[in-house]
Amino acid sequence: MADVTGPPTGELAVLADVQSRLSATPIVTAARAMSHFGEHAAGWVGISALGALLVPGRRREWMLVGAGAIAAHAASIMIKLAVRRQRPHHPGISVKVATPSSLSFPSAHATSTTAAAMLLCRATRSPLPLVLVPLMAASRLVLGVHYPTDVLAGIAVGATVARTASRIGGPPKEKPSERS
Repeated sequence: MADVTGPPTGELAVLADVQSRLSATPIVTAARAMSHFGEHAAGWVGISALGALLVPGRRREWMLVGAGAIAAHAASIMIKLAVRRQRPHHPGISVKVATPSSLSFPSAHATSTTAAAMLLCRATRSPLPLVLVPLMAASRLVLGVHYPTDVLAGIAVGATVARTASRIGGPPKEKPSERS
């Protein structure tokens, strides 16, 4: 554990700087909402189910979003249990949301969000879902529950899970009108 008597250093200093710059109430409120949405990948599973219901022609792609988010969450939990890195703890860091465990590496929120966003790109045929990745990653820092390397590792693990899920899921289904 880091020395908690002096000023924050290293990743703790980066985390303290992010918190000082992004401490406005609307930002923290949005970060908390994102945290609750992403808890245990539940929000992504809900989006996946809704997409599967509303876009039956791409049901397989929409179900892959949920499956990928769940697989990414599971992968992050397995890594957390192996690494056992504790969450940030320093008087200069303000924890602004409850967490289900004291384990930090990698961020499960960043992991499942990256996998879901990449797979949403496939389901929606749009790159726009990728904007969610840096937003969720930043929210974990704003809330003081992860080190920067936790979220970067989560993004890497989530991207790996999404690529693997895409390979397993096969090529996206095309409607006759979508072929060139």
